[in-house]
Amino acid sequence: MAASDTIARWRYRIVPDHLVGEILTKRWVDNAIPFAILLIVIGVFGSLIPDFFGAASISNLSRQWGEFSLIVLALTIVMVAGGIDLSVGSVFALGNIVALGLLSVAGWPVPAVIAATLACGAAVGLVNGLLVGYLRLRAFLTTLVTLIIVRAVVDMLLLKYSVAIAAVYPDSDVWYYLGEGYVLGVPFSVVVAVTLAIVLHLFLSRSRAGWHVLAVGGSRRSAHNVGIPVRRVICSTYVVSGTLAALAGALFASRLGGAGADTGIGLEIAALTAAVLGGNSLGGGRGSAAKAVIGSVIVMIMVNSLVRLGVTSGANSLLLGAVLLLAVAIDVRWLKNRHKFLSKVYVSPTYSELPAAPATSGASAYALNDRLRSVEAIGLDRIDGPEDVILDEDDNIYVGNRTGDIVRFLAPDYVRQEVFAHTGGRPLGMAFARDGALLVCIGGMGLYRIGRDGTVAKLTDETNRSWLSIIDDSRLRLADDLDIAPDGRVFFSEATVRYEMHEWPVDCLESRGNGRIICYDPNTGSTRTVLKNLVFPNGICMTHDGQSFLFAETWACRVSRYWFDGPKRGTVEIVIPDLPGYPDNINRASDGSYWLALVGIRTPSLDLALKMPGFRKRMARRIAPDEWMYPNINTGCVVRFDETGRVIETLWDSGGENHPMITSMREHKGHLYIGGILNNRVGRLKLDGMDPEWTGQSSYWSQS
Repeated sequence: MAASDTIARWRYRIVPDHLVGEILTKRWVDNAIPFAILLIVIGVFGSLIPDFFGAASISNLSRQWGEFSLIVLALTIVMVAGGIDLSVGSVFALGNIVALGLLSVAGWPVPAVIAATLACGAAVGLVNGLLVGYLRLRAFLTTLVTLIIVRAVVDMLLLKYSVAIAAVYPDSDVWYYLGEGYVLGVPFSVVVAVTLAIVLHLFLSRSRAGWHVLAVGGSRRSAHNVGIPVRRVICSTYVVSGTLAALAGALFASRLGGAGADTGIGLEIAALTAAVLGGNSLGGGRGSAAKAVIGSVIVMIMVNSLVRLGVTSGANSLLLGAVLLLAVAIDVRWLKNRHKFLSKVYVSPTYSELPAAPATSGASAYALNDRLRSVEAIGLDRIDGPEDVILDEDDNIYVGNRTGDIVRFLAPDYVRQEVFAHTGGRPLGMAFARDGALLVCIGGMGLYRIGRDGTVAKLTDETNRSWLSIIDDSRLRLADDLDIAPDGRVFFSEATVRYEMHEWPVDCLESRGNGRIICYDPNTGSTRTVLKNLVFPNGICMTHDGQSFLFAETWACRVSRYWFDGPKRGTVEIVIPDLPGYPDNINRASDGSYWLALVGIRTPSLDLALKMPGFRKRMARRIAPDEWMYPNINTGCVVRFDETGRVIETLWDSGGENHPMITSMREHKGHLYIGGILNNRVGRLKLDGMDPEWTGQSSYWSQS
């Protein structure tokens, strides 16, 4: 190996380039920049202000934050639904004056005061919701008008009741506790704010109503088309916003016990700055309580610290406006370019050096021939994409198609066909269990069982998550092929954990160990990963000893053997290291050997490119996907080999005229039945010298 190849191989082994793209796909990445800003703000002001981290300073700041964060949460719930509420500052002031008036002037008990204050805020929110949600008025203008009207109401109440409010000091321990009390050493307002933030988080992430809010914010037309009551959802968010803003006003009244004409003025700008700075999108459909909390902490620290440093209120507002402008610019640019940027960094090719491809001419075991030229076509133009093919004890043929059906061709002439079951996904590998049920790997869904009556039931769609995995690899993306051990355990391959089924060429471009083999045990109902870091594992076939299975790694062009039982348990041995093409499904043959499908043939150009990860990365970034270098998948070949890796025979259709693309084959009663995921037929080839009575099910279950 050349020195440059050695350096490249170790560089891509040591440096995990793919982690960058995986991190950027996580939803919590949106919080990373606001969190970094929070740390910077704490560091800067902590070094400029004496006693910044003192107990008294933190206690006072936290009480203010508890009230302010409720305003930010109120604005966030509206923004997530695609709206905006500029009236939160005025509603905050309304809540303050109403609470003080009812308590000091009217003499109401504290519980009634809180209930009435919240009702006032909800009423203002309901007005906004009706105007914006049901009458479809512009949210910005509507809430701006509401801001003006509510502020006018507050000013009139102040003129009439401010003196009376100031003349009375409420003698209520409960009222005092709301503003000055502690819960286990934490200010009461902070406990309320944190509790409501958790409730909002659970609401948006775990409830159907929360998903409706996110869906409405993402696209109101699409949400309406799927049956979500868009108007009601929008109206509800404004009611919640008004209620939270009024609650913040009540807590503020309890803490300070006074009302002034400047209460709540400019609060909507500070809250909007906090919401956007935390990462909540102005466009809707993207936001969380965590983002609101982070943003509110940043803004509260900035405002409070600037006041302590003696900065004038005008400069304070100027800074908030500048921060808001910057946050909006970042939000718009990030939202617009996120997927474009992610597409450039997520695809992460690695160094892959394949063994030299064996010759396909002369005396080579892989020498080209036309033995598949005489294949009989079954169901020609009546089936679309039969990736795998299997036969039952009555000689009926079962294949999956592109539309999610398991189609059954009825013996003996296979002219008649019927839909045996509809899976709702893309059926791939199949195997019959001991009881006659058909087990199927369904791309994007997992492992499923289809009873004799066509009833579809899920067996598993997840496995144990890797401790060091950035992406959630517990969910199955591309369950591919399977086989069943004598004790009923199902071993199946998942080709890739990073890409969906239609993105298989991108996985080839990476040629990274993104795949794994998983075991489902029906006796315990458990699923666990048994082999990881495989290069697009595909075909799985139990060996005749019942203690191991063969598996193919497509982009590595090799077949290996894994012992899951016996003295060699847990070991892997390469059986064929240097195939001339890309292996797919593996199945038993009647003479104790094995059939292997080659889905396509290697090319020198792609083999060379696999040793040039930098070239492949530039290709993925700079040119359109339909112009990438892809593996050749239009020349079909079937290989028969034994457990030592010795190739016994090969069957080609070198011109690709009769059966151009092969992903699977099954021997059954002296014939070979052939499937291809890009074909429109099932092939049948008469085999010479093979047992005319042998079936796969008898091989698996008659002696076990």
